[in-house]
Amino acid sequence: MVYFFVGIGAALGGILRYWLSDFVFRILPETFPYGTLLVNVAGSFLLGLIMFYFDDRELIGTNLKVFLTVGFCGGFTTFSTFSLETINLFRETQFFLGLINILLNLALCLFGIFIAYLISKIIG
Repeated sequence: MVYFFVGIGAALGGILRYWLSDFVFRILPETFPYGTLLVNVAGSFLLGLIMFYFDDRELIGTNLKVFLTVGFCGGFTTFSTFSLETINLFRETQFFLGLINILLNLALCLFGIFIAYLISKIIG
């Protein structure tokens, strides 16, 4: 049954990722992978809230936790697309943008998790 929850969560997360990335792609310049950055940061923040607030306080059961974390957040965020987009920037000799992409994804995703942790402590 756990595999079912992971699968459904991943499908929903993937659909939302595709929609949000496409939306961002339409409104921001194509020269930088803003959509992937946004979904990775948002997913990190959401994962932090789920784990630091809901799971730490035992407000969600195992099935819902797996659905939201492994399934939804795993399907929503995308390390593989981030990696491909970074390599493509390097291939296009956009070395500065490639390095900025690496730094922003790493720093902002960690910041997103940290902010979720702080919020969980404040409202906890």
